[in-house]
Amino acid sequence: MTDIPRQHIDAALREARAALDSLMGDEVLLADIERAATLLIHAFEQGGRVYSCGNGGSMSDAMHFAEELTGRYRGNRAGLPAQAISDVGHLTCVANDFGYDQVFARYVLSHGRAGDCLLGISTSGGSANVVNAAVAAKDRGMTVLALTGKPTSALGALADVCIATPGGAFADRAQELHIKVIHILIELVERHFFPDNYDLPEAS
Repeated sequence: MTDIPRQHIDAALREARAALDSLMGDEVLLADIERAATLLIHAFEQGGRVYSCGNGGSMSDAMHFAEELTGRYRGNRAGLPAQAISDVGHLTCVANDFGYDQVFARYVLSHGRAGDCLLGISTSGGSANVVNAAVAAKDRGMTVLALTGKPTSALGALADVCIATPGGAFADRAQELHIKVIHILIELVERHFFPDNYDLPEAS
């Protein structure tokens, strides 16, 4: 049986904790999360839809974000109009005919409308297909939110709000904070529209 060095486990957890502490101590980032939630709420209040996109693990986060809004998060309530750009038929068709860098932008141009919102997720902030989706969204009069791992990036420059989570030398720590930010955004939206889900019984 292979011996796994315990120090690697401890080091990974310490690094993750340091990244979370860094996020919690950054007032600008916390304000950006608040602003992003406000824009999501505004889009839903105006009858808009929210789209999300990303590659690899960020695609999984984009899908998770959308399904928590259309399904449920903390408790049962009405669904909210959200869609991850993840349809395999669309992605493979557009990649084949126009190039992979157009797979998200083409969807935004087909479905997006003024008042809608796009959440683009890219740890580097430089994924061409996510950047192009942001360009398309701005052309459609949509709000753009960016979730990245770098404070300056092409995606962040296009966004109305860019949340750049801190991390280590690789993308994994930033991605771990992405899901925390996504859950916070969903909770803030849910608290606004469905406050009864958060009315906890008083302790006896």
